[in-house]
Amino acid sequence: MPDPFDLTGKVALVTGASTGIGQGVAVALAAAGADIAAAGRSEAGETRRQVEELGRRFLAIDADFSSIEPVQRVTEEAVCGFGRIDILVNNAGVIRRGDSIDFTEADWDAVIDTNLKTAFFLTQAVARHMLARGGGGKIINIASLLSFQGGIRVPSYTASKSGLAGLTRILANEWAKRGLNVNAIAPGYVETGNTAPLRADPVRSQEILGRIPAGRWGRPSDLGGAAVFLASAASDYVHGVVLPVDGGWMAR
Repeated sequence: MPDPFDLTGKVALVTGASTGIGQGVAVALAAAGADIAAAGRSEAGETRRQVEELGRRFLAIDADFSSIEPVQRVTEEAVCGFGRIDILVNNAGVIRRGDSIDFTEADWDAVIDTNLKTAFFLTQAVARHMLARGGGGKIINIASLLSFQGGIRVPSYTASKSGLAGLTRILANEWAKRGLNVNAIAPGYVETGNTAPLRADPVRSQEILGRIPAGRWGRPSDLGGAAVFLASAASDYVHGVVLPVDGGWMAR
């Protein structure tokens, strides 16, 4: 019986794969057999090393996702490099912290443009390729616990991640019958650059740890299993799900 989690022969386009969650997801997909096209503005040498050590091909694509300008080029470069895109992981994102009463338009736009607007238009471009090629495709959005909750001092981030959950559902509604699976992963509190200020604050860090049943911060590698599942044939009848990977935070 074929392994439903085997990604051999598949190509995954992962945005923001140089560090953190994007790197953890890219390496997990490579371990399951996928070749990786990594798009982002940071050098991805460590991700390349790990992917190639697993025997998979790696393509770095330079792109700044603060606008939709690179969307079509990124799609074309991935297809030109590997011949196809089977899996898209929308991971690239930014965060701005500040009290809502003082939050600026610039900080609002920076987050919404990257986390929501560009994610939608990249998904649209890749979906057009997938539909034209035939054979289906897997789209995975990296959402957040703040797709479900409000959080504090991150109004544009909460809005963007809530919006990304909504996009996951509408695109699943429209594209499921056309052979595309659109789902999302909602990471909990993970050890990344975005959470460094929280981990450096002993009071806030302890408040967070006190609510996580697993008793620790997540690691980027903790997202790998969920990503492989949603990228593989094992999830062929899974559409429009926002899956928390949070150490039990949402169950508390």
